[in-house]
Amino acid sequence: MGKKKNKKKISKSVAVKDQQLGKKKETAREKMIGQSIGYRYDVNLLPDYTKITPFLKKYIDAMGWDDLNWLEDVHMGYEEGRPAVFCRNANGWVTIPNSIKLPNNQQDRDMIARELLVKFQMSPKHPLVDLKKAYLKF
Repeated sequence: MGKKKNKKKISKSVAVKDQQLGKKKETAREKMIGQSIGYRYDVNLLPDYTKITPFLKKYIDAMGWDDLNWLEDVHMGYEEGRPAVFCRNANGWVTIPNSIKLPNNQQDRDMIARELLVKFQMSPKHPLVDLKKAYLKF
């Protein structure tokens, strides 16, 4: 005689809680970085390569990439009411200089943010430069 298999029923409340947990983590992440991760919700926010800056074009060519690679995730945000871009390496916001006039178009602002982030990461003012000097063995 074969045993009857007991099917476990997952209640709707458990399924709803699981979905809410994922939403809460995304919301917490978005709150932490100070902006929504837009392309998850709107594919129109994917980078428009016709708006790429000349500097980024040269950078992508020098790196041998076919696209923006990790820079696709970089967007213009705001820190204390000032336009800024988040630098993951420094774990902080890099504010955009007041001398730079920002366009009204989000795609153009994002390209400027990407360019400034790359320039900051290559700058001698980047915090990792001091770490390199302090811990370089050879």
